[in-house]
Amino acid sequence: MKKAKVWRVLALCLLLLGLVVEALAQGGLIATTATNAQLRVGAGTQWRRIAILPAGTTIALAGRNNDGTWVRGITQNGQVGWIATSTLNISAADARAQLPIMAREAAVTLAAPPAGSVPATTTTSTGDALPPPRVSSAPVRGFSYGAHVFSLNDRTASYMYQAKMQWAKFQVRYGLGGTPEGAAWLINTAHAYGFRVLLSVLGDPQELGVGGYYDQFAAYVAGLAALGADAIEVWNEPNLSYEWSPVDPVAYTNLLAKAYNAIKATNPNTLVISAAPTPTGSFGGCFAHGCDDIHYIRAMAAAGAARYMDCVGVHYNEGILPPNRTSGDPRDVEYYTRYYPSMVNVYHSAFGGKKPLCFTELGYVSGEGYGELSPMFGWARDVTVANQAQWLRQVVDIARRSGRVRLLIIWNLDATSFGNDPQGGYAIIRPDGSCPACAALGR
Repeated sequence: MKKAKVWRVLALCLLLLGLVVEALAQGGLIATTATNAQLRVGAGTQWRRIAILPAGTTIALAGRNNDGTWVRGITQNGQVGWIATSTLNISAADARAQLPIMAREAAVTLAAPPAGSVPATTTTSTGDALPPPRVSSAPVRGFSYGAHVFSLNDRTASYMYQAKMQWAKFQVRYGLGGTPEGAAWLINTAHAYGFRVLLSVLGDPQELGVGGYYDQFAAYVAGLAALGADAIEVWNEPNLSYEWSPVDPVAYTNLLAKAYNAIKATNPNTLVISAAPTPTGSFGGCFAHGCDDIHYIRAMAAAGAARYMDCVGVHYNEGILPPNRTSGDPRDVEYYTRYYPSMVNVYHSAFGGKKPLCFTELGYVSGEGYGELSPMFGWARDVTVANQAQWLRQVVDIARRSGRVRLLIIWNLDATSFGNDPQGGYAIIRPDGSCPACAALGR
């Protein structure tokens, strides 16, 4: 009897040792959700929900509350928060045995674990059932390019003709009560100069919670389509809280669906482009205050966004190497946003390779002719105007041949401000009035 008891105790010890070894090997106890579960900012249902985690989501656990009924960790999607142990494939006893007690807002230093069967989706609003998408007849094949323009006139148009550009992009902001007629002159001016026009339409993040806002925004962009906009980008960089607050890719997908259907009902030929996120890895996941672009677009894809776009919006503006390079960036952190080819691969694959890409901003910054770049842009201190011209010509050639890129908008044509945000450094019309990039593109 005593021998059997000893063996049972030994077996239990070995089991616990195995769990500890797994936890140590993974940098934390690895668990999966046994059912749909809610990730929260604190240990209890009274705390705000961060995300709904579908069954099968993997989470690396770093700590627990006093009795082990709630645990804190990082999901496969990079989200950090608290989750009820009862929704996981471990018990509260396992949590007490394997994990330390952790303060509510304690930092989680574990890496995101390998993905489980279903990625987590950030949500701070209800994920409404999406309507069927309307039919689109927008031209999604071929390739063309242009520039973001601040002032389109005879002078700037002449540079665009030299560069053989076909598109002019402008940015407009919608506020409650606004009417599309205020942007009619942009559309008419671009068409008068022989350019197709892309309007990147922003809203006010402070108005997102106003009842009926999504419908009013959709009516506004539909009005732009009726006025002849050739392409519309629905919002801009919504993975940043100062553009969309709180950051929420599911909520954005709901807006995109309404905007898409409203535009297509008015003008099915208008190209609808999803909002390009800011390319970044600085957030370490997806949170209400900000979201890495890779997590954001994957969450959009999981929410069904591909049905409500003709083209995937992309920004690329931190390159300091030729656009055919895939390694060798001298900055401390090696990240895919440094390289044009990896940006194409990440965004194209996020939507299963079924949607073309539209670069609504692509540029190289150079302080040449202005002076020293601000510290925030010091990484580009060695980029010359000759580099800018050569790389833009190369990237246009690469994009044209790739079959993956529908539209490429150069950031930018004619800005002159040069401070903490050196827009003039990105401009291809330089301070001395020359445009080497125009000459290179026109050859």
